[in-house]
Amino acid sequence: MPTEQHINPLSDIEIARQAKMRPIQEIADKLGIEQEHVFPYGKHRAKIEREYLESLDDRPNGKLILVAGITPTAAGEGKTTTSVGLGDALTRIGEKATICLREPSLGPCFGMKGGAAGGGYAQVVPMEQINLHFNGDFHAISAAHNLLSAMVDNHIYWGNELEIDCRRVSWGRVVDMNDRALREITNGLGGAINGFPRIDHYDITVASEVMAIFCLANDLKDLQRRLGDIIVATTRKGKAVYARELKADGAMTTLLKDAIQPNLVQTMEGTPCFIHGGPFANIAHGCNSVIATKAALKHADYVITEAGFGADLGAEKFFNIKMRKSGLRPNAAVIVATIRALKMHGGVETKDLGEENLEALEIGFSNLKRHVTNTRKFGVPVLVALNRFNADSEAERELLLELCEKSGITAVESDHWAMGSEGSEALGHAVVKMIDEEPCEFEFLYNKQLSLWGKTRTIAQELYGAEDIIADKAVRTQFEKLQKTHGDLPICVAKTPLSFSTDPLLKNAPSGHVVPIREIRLSAGAGFVVVICGDIMTMPGLPRHPAAENIFVNEEGLVEGLF
Repeated sequence: MPTEQHINPLSDIEIARQAKMRPIQEIADKLGIEQEHVFPYGKHRAKIEREYLESLDDRPNGKLILVAGITPTAAGEGKTTTSVGLGDALTRIGEKATICLREPSLGPCFGMKGGAAGGGYAQVVPMEQINLHFNGDFHAISAAHNLLSAMVDNHIYWGNELEIDCRRVSWGRVVDMNDRALREITNGLGGAINGFPRIDHYDITVASEVMAIFCLANDLKDLQRRLGDIIVATTRKGKAVYARELKADGAMTTLLKDAIQPNLVQTMEGTPCFIHGGPFANIAHGCNSVIATKAALKHADYVITEAGFGADLGAEKFFNIKMRKSGLRPNAAVIVATIRALKMHGGVETKDLGEENLEALEIGFSNLKRHVTNTRKFGVPVLVALNRFNADSEAERELLLELCEKSGITAVESDHWAMGSEGSEALGHAVVKMIDEEPCEFEFLYNKQLSLWGKTRTIAQELYGAEDIIADKAVRTQFEKLQKTHGDLPICVAKTPLSFSTDPLLKNAPSGHVVPIREIRLSAGAGFVVVICGDIMTMPGLPRHPAAENIFVNEEGLVEGLF
């Protein structure tokens, strides 16, 4: 039954302040990392020395567990919370476990979604610092990106030796905030002293190719190589202009040399957690850094990591991009679902979620079933974590478990939000059992020899349930040009996370729709091709009443309203 805390909870930030955090060196000691390799940022967070991590190549890896989710809804699914709860549960049952998460972006923190440190009694701490300016990594990424932007315009101003076509500068600017007014701008106004006026744009920092490179780089040398491979513009003759030609890659790497060292924090129960990097999965590849994941795998027997949004986006990119680029391989996957969210996919409005509705639950189950089916296509053992809410009725719980059993899906209820590891212990045992008994036969959804168009169509048909993909002649021509030069790269689809289709209002598990491709972009440094579908934005906007309206510092100097 739900605990009293689950029925009448404190806010996440109030719960986080109850945590008795251990000095960060004690957390490092759990992983066997000596003090000389730990660079503290205060008492409870630190970076781990890059050179030390690069010396561990011969050490065996632990088991890698991916946590993904069903298609997100306003009801919430609790993917990060479940990742934390699973990590704590594995620690509770005596396993050496570590968690790997993405860093929160300020855009969602002050917008609508809130932070990304978990919730309830399954959180990583210190919650305020993690959600706000965490160790400066995102600022370093923004600075590196915008340094390159400045060097592009500066090169043009001082004679344009590379003959950059000002009409074809593709490298914009970034800021880690939701600011729709910056989506399209004109810069260089104010006369000749300010340069040449041209149309420009801003993306949110998490959509930057620098963020993707930061998260896919294997080491500092690889980071600089990838940064140099960024294409910033083309010449009038159609020749690509690279960051290395502007001699920007060295300075950009310098700005990132400390940030690339992974951050170590802890859960409320003292389980080690690496939090590093943070691309969104709807507009980027949605996974934490390869460096942090490898660091965790060298220091623990079980590593729990998450991929953003639903498994159709986050898990697909984790498998097809992160695993392909890093050489790592997963051992298992967990799909997070809630009865509330499945009822929404079955047609229930948010205001009615507290009422029992077995019919809607059965309809919405199709969404969960498709995500499990999709994930199994990668040859990975899968189980479902049913994240409990106090409004879930006994009849609804029994029906969902029955639907899973009939579909051959192992489902485990978990109450980590209310009870911490005590509520997720069964989930921990189930994951260990699955890894021990079900061998992983991992395979990519497509091979690199398939055309870029064919890869995109495969994703749409196999994972989204689409009949086909479509694009106008200009976009098809872009595909054909990139096929000749970068046809072996994987695809990173940018689309709404709220539906298997490109229509955010089309819930559950639609089939037979067509996926319209609006644009295609080459991220040569990151090593993938971004296919932009539907009306997806790479610079979000704030809602009518952003979370920022309720965030303040109280008389005691403590942050209030952060969630």
